[in-house]
Amino acid sequence: MKCVSSVAYSVVINGHRGDKFVPTRGLRQGDPLSPFLFLICGEGLSSLLRLAMKRDCHKGIRVNRYGPQVSHLLFADDCILFGEAMRRVANIIKDILCEFKVCSGQCVNFDKSTVFFSKNTLEEDKRQAVNVLGVRRTSEPE
Repeated sequence: MKCVSSVAYSVVINGHRGDKFVPTRGLRQGDPLSPFLFLICGEGLSSLLRLAMKRDCHKGIRVNRYGPQVSHLLFADDCILFGEAMRRVANIIKDILCEFKVCSGQCVNFDKSTVFFSKNTLEEDKRQAVNVLGVRRTSEPE
């Protein structure tokens, strides 16, 4: 935060430097520091999810019986979370996302978020997970 909150700018107009000013809106697209902060924040979310798995609060998926558990995938500014379709797990994921928001200032756009369930998931479990997370349900992952 020191790198973000301690910056000051001045603009050169016709060869004369103007007064310094401090931005009030934080980093913007194109700022050279943006990609690094984004990676640091992504690592923070990854750490929260790994910690939940370590505490046996959250399980990911396995590609095969002996493979490692995968709880999430990050790509650019998208995140795919994997977990059991249970109210308890949905609450844990919601808590992790809230903690991530408090720590990073980044928040999930739940209006753009969707949840996809395997065909073996009970209808009641689907309904509860959707209600807890506050997201739309889809039958085809995008």
